[in-house]
Amino acid sequence: MSADVFAALGNPTRRDLLELLRAGPQPVKALAERFELGRPAISEHLKVLRDAGLVVEERRGRENHYHLDAAPLRAVSEWLGPYERFWRRRHGKLRQLLDEENQR
Repeated sequence: MSADVFAALGNPTRRDLLELLRAGPQPVKALAERFELGRPAISEHLKVLRDAGLVVEERRGRENHYHLDAAPLRAVSEWLGPYERFWRRRHGKLRQLLDEENQR
């Protein structure tokens, strides 16, 4: 798991781009139309995602198309798994405590 992945995921625009790419490959132009940012800014965000291994760039004629490569996200998910279980247990205990208080 790379620090680049976490850095890439730390930006809301890049997370939104990944969400859009879940639907399938898209050209930069189509992605940029979904944001108030210009194409150069979107291209920079895509470069960060590409460098982190989260997207793959493919040239199709005169356009660059990007598609999601979710493999690095699996490593993040596996690393976060124990923390998720921790918080689920904590929330469960809090829920139980609140239920007991409401029954009094």
